[in-house]
Amino acid sequence: MATHLVFRAVPSDVGDAAALVAAMLAEMRELYWDVGGSGGLDLDSPDMPKAGPAELGPPHGVFLVGYRGDVAVCGGGLKRLPDGACEIKRMYVVPAARGQGVARELLHALEDAARELGYSIARLDTGPRQAHAQGFYQREGYHAVGNFNDNPVATYFGEKQL
Repeated sequence: MATHLVFRAVPSDVGDAAALVAAMLAEMRELYWDVGGSGGLDLDSPDMPKAGPAELGPPHGVFLVGYRGDVAVCGGGLKRLPDGACEIKRMYVVPAARGQGVARELLHALEDAARELGYSIARLDTGPRQAHAQGFYQREGYHAVGNFNDNPVATYFGEKQL
């Protein structure tokens, strides 16, 4: 189902972007509640790959918020990796918009943004409790690669030529 989203680049710590990132972090903490100690998985802990406003902002990154009308329904960012590829981070779709093609539209918008920033390779990762995400990324053309970002929780690392 086509969603016809409008994407806007927004700092990941401001307004709708910050709310989407907070919701994604809370969902991951709950999904992986028994990982990383008593509070669940903390994606911002020192042993996790960095994906804050500095990484997901200019000049080498971006955070996109997808709007349906005036409602923010998804968000995600990309950052530069040391070898010159980019990594897609913090992809999130609000529960009410899931199963409607929003994630695909978001991923394609992030890939387009990566091309505009001069990237020719995109990478991403996902964890063992998100088999649906791994399947989605594989259907979108990502193939398995080695652990490129030292993420201690991820079990799938994917790469795609843009």
